[in-house]
Amino acid sequence: MFPPHGPDLEEGISVVVDAIVAATAWFFVGYFLLINGSYLLIQTAALFGIRRNRRDRSVDPAYDIHESPMIPGIAIVLPAYNEGPVIASSVRSLLSVEYPDFEVVAVNDGSSDDTVDRLQEAFDLERVDADYPLDIPCEPVRGVYRASDADLVLIDKENGGKADALNAGVFFTDQPLFCAIDADTVIEQSGLIEIVRPFLRDPERMIATGGTVRVANGCTIRDGVVERIRLSNSALVNLQTMEYIRAFLAGRIGLSVMKSLLIISGAFGLFRTNAVREIGGYSTDTITEDMELIVRLHSHFGELGEGYRVEFVPDAVVWTEVPESVRVLGRQRSRWYRGLLESLILHRGMIGRRKYGAIGLVALPFFVLVEALGPLIEGAGYLLVPIAFVLGLLNVPFFLLFVAIAVGLGTLLSWLSAFSEVYGFRRYVRPRDIAGIMFYGVVENVLFRQWKAVVAWKGLLQFLRGDTSWGEMTRVGLEK
Repeated sequence: MFPPHGPDLEEGISVVVDAIVAATAWFFVGYFLLINGSYLLIQTAALFGIRRNRRDRSVDPAYDIHESPMIPGIAIVLPAYNEGPVIASSVRSLLSVEYPDFEVVAVNDGSSDDTVDRLQEAFDLERVDADYPLDIPCEPVRGVYRASDADLVLIDKENGGKADALNAGVFFTDQPLFCAIDADTVIEQSGLIEIVRPFLRDPERMIATGGTVRVANGCTIRDGVVERIRLSNSALVNLQTMEYIRAFLAGRIGLSVMKSLLIISGAFGLFRTNAVREIGGYSTDTITEDMELIVRLHSHFGELGEGYRVEFVPDAVVWTEVPESVRVLGRQRSRWYRGLLESLILHRGMIGRRKYGAIGLVALPFFVLVEALGPLIEGAGYLLVPIAFVLGLLNVPFFLLFVAIAVGLGTLLSWLSAFSEVYGFRRYVRPRDIAGIMFYGVVENVLFRQWKAVVAWKGLLQFLRGDTSWGEMTRVGLEK
């Protein structure tokens, strides 16, 4: 017998193809609902968190934090590699913060530029001849310097990467808390006071808090102080501004409310020193040391079964310089995506595990299904849709409706984040800037989002090849 052919075969193939196309369409619709439903849930939680934050701020504290005898000392650990253009202003900003007991521990990670020279010139550093810890887990220390008229220490060491530099500061200091901050950031003067408050409310269980990172490009900064807040003249920078607002004023607040905070930005986080030392410090084998550290803290204390807390503090703010070129931004986002995959795979045993609480049951599944797989599936759609259109398999009215809803919901989420900024924090007060933020909330959904999906695919291919590069971040400096 010969297989059937002719009209019956063609009709059968057509039925199969239609079924595959329909199943694919419903898959994308279902995944779309999962992603946007998750974001809406987090956004809703964030709005409740912002409302509670406004209520708490309206009540005068029972004591003056400046006069409290129980205030914990903080070491601000500042890793620096080839940060010559920004290092002096960054340290100056840190030294001007309002906090009664802190020191700045700058760590030069084998820079090949004039980072050390600029620090020595700006702060009159002198080499410390006394013994200092030699067994700290980092690359060899070449020397330790101290300022004569400021609470500033410089550790000059061989190059070992950002995590290695952070470990030098963490294991060097004798302060009970340390604050990890990037050299390209400017901290608001009340930043330390705000980020330490959860430690004062719950000193036994709090192990880490994170602050808000905002975009400094376009702002006026003098002597380490942000004097005027404006949007940039660069569309690329403003797209990142909108993205940062949504990530911190929606994502981090919402996840913190849901006890699912998985990331504290390496640009601004406060940690219990002994807790980080207990797990061996920052991992030097990962490319996003900030996320990996938090997940490892969750893993460690979850395994111990001890009560602990990790919180986000939206009123604690630093301002950072973001990339102004597509090439540099692409390298940064590719590294972030590779680091996300790396951390999720490294700690895959926590996913869905009840003993890790909301981290295992909510946060990690969310990051796997939405943050890791989402951009890949979205990027695959950008490839499959044109093919389906050329082959005549695409239901054009359905597709146009789907795109309109997708852009509309994406814009709604961005505008809700803009509302959170205006309602809860008001760093941007000019109507022109607020209108600009809302405008870029639309633009990012029709251009920027698609570009990020392509970058995620590129990051996946680099990850599969074992690429662990960081890529160069060109600084122009924040002082105006």
